[in-house]
Amino acid sequence: MSNLQATENQKLQQEIVSIPRPARRPRDYQQIPLYKDVNLLDWEDWHWQIKNRICTKDALAQIIKLTPEEEEGIDKAKGRLSMAITPYWGMLLDPEDPNCPIRRQAVPMAQEFIVTPHEMIDPLAEDRDSPVPYLVHRYPDRVLLLATDHCAMYCRHCTRRRLVGEHEEKEANVSNRFDAAIEYIKSNRKVRDVLISGGDPLTLEDEELEDLIQKIRSISHVEFLRIGTRIPVTLPQRITEKLVNMLKKYSPIWMSIHFNHPKEITKRCKIACDMLAEAGIPLGSQTVLLKEINDRPYIMKKLVHELLQIRVRPYYIYQCDLVRGTQHFRTPVATGINIMEKLRGHTSGYAVPTYVIDAPGGGGKIPIAPNYILSQAKGKYVLRNYNGKIYTYLE
Repeated sequence: MSNLQATENQKLQQEIVSIPRPARRPRDYQQIPLYKDVNLLDWEDWHWQIKNRICTKDALAQIIKLTPEEEEGIDKAKGRLSMAITPYWGMLLDPEDPNCPIRRQAVPMAQEFIVTPHEMIDPLAEDRDSPVPYLVHRYPDRVLLLATDHCAMYCRHCTRRRLVGEHEEKEANVSNRFDAAIEYIKSNRKVRDVLISGGDPLTLEDEELEDLIQKIRSISHVEFLRIGTRIPVTLPQRITEKLVNMLKKYSPIWMSIHFNHPKEITKRCKIACDMLAEAGIPLGSQTVLLKEINDRPYIMKKLVHELLQIRVRPYYIYQCDLVRGTQHFRTPVATGINIMEKLRGHTSGYAVPTYVIDAPGGGGKIPIAPNYILSQAKGKYVLRNYNGKIYTYLE
């Protein structure tokens, strides 16, 4: 290793170590035989992380002790939503505990191949509401643009598992791929809000992403531009100074980040979120309620508190969608309501997200909350507060 590389390695290490709690450090990757010869500059290169994703049972077995259920799940997970785990995320996996919340989100299980009667391939009817390729138009003033079918890591509870998960090379001519979608937005002046999602749009190269953002920003009636991503959580190395400076040019851009568990908030993740926040990009979190992962009120409270400490505003908790192969992740709706009961009034308002069901069949997000209105008559409301006390409000 050259003196320059050694100096850069030392700077990176000092930056990561200097971050205070609650952010955590993953396992030391150099203690894993698979990565013992990888220097820190390569480890911090997001292209290296993508190129070296864990996609086979043999590779994963060098990092964790696989269970028979995991081995069966990996063997069956072919094609769409086959296994792909960044080395970074691999260092967060508990090597011995199959119930590790980080591990369960990333490693296929045999239960994924049990389909229950109410599950659907496209539970949100996105394909039905797609007027042109790569675009979903459901709400009057906003559209969803699916910029890619690639993610850094494939989450096992993915709603768009019908679309994402192949490992082949990215498509060519990305700049022309969205022409119909851009023209559709231009021709619909009611559209003021565009959400770029996927897959994960931050898996695009900077130039590809900028080309798309520039075209959307040039549309006069688009006021609000958002990026939906899980990259700061699964591949924080992707958040580079170059990327952040590019995004800053098109301010304001808002970013919704998918966080599910406090263990995801590592020191490296905090660096990524700090870079985005300091560039003036407002950050919100979207969390999926997952059985035996984050379905306890104390876990969700810990998550939302730690999100605020890294300047990410808890925005949504989603009921896990009725997508095929996710029955083992879903909780009763009552579980989500109970979590909201334990948050509202028991912590800062900024820490309380909105619990929603994205209605099957394309009905959109419907907020679900505990019932605080006990009775209603003409000009009179009987209400209860967060700790059960009764109050009357007269109009």
